[in-house]
Amino acid sequence: MSGLRRWFEGRSRREQRMLLAMLALLFVTIVWGLILRPLGDALSSARERHAAAVIRLGETADRIDALRIARGRRVQPLSGTLADTVRLRAEEAGFPLASLDPDANGAVRVAIQSARGAALTAWLARLERNGILVESATLTDNGDRTVAARLVLRSRAA
Repeated sequence: MSGLRRWFEGRSRREQRMLLAMLALLFVTIVWGLILRPLGDALSSARERHAAAVIRLGETADRIDALRIARGRRVQPLSGTLADTVRLRAEEAGFPLASLDPDANGAVRVAIQSARGAALTAWLARLERNGILVESATLTDNGDRTVAARLVLRSRAA
């Protein structure tokens, strides 16, 4: 240690100040690189995990509420035949039916030539909430942002 002190004292005043400034900058760099930067990264990661957990919690709470509502809701029986009900609900939603054929086992086969995909799936979800189940659905892209649909629908009571 005394050799280092003699070496330092052997430098000119200007060189001593430059060496001290260099050591101070080295100390600041080491503190920033080994302490502050990893702490900042850890806090950022913790914030991201917390935000993701809050979003998952909200989504889970929404799903639980939807399940509670679905359990408490009783499905109303259809007022007419299944074919008449589907035809009426399709007209209300603005979907022109290409065909609507009753099936032998209580289902109906429905063909829709052109409909927006999002609107069609929302309509199918409303049908299912009201007791009309989608037994099968085949959606085909028309190439013009619409789809053609072939559906087999059945009443939940049947």
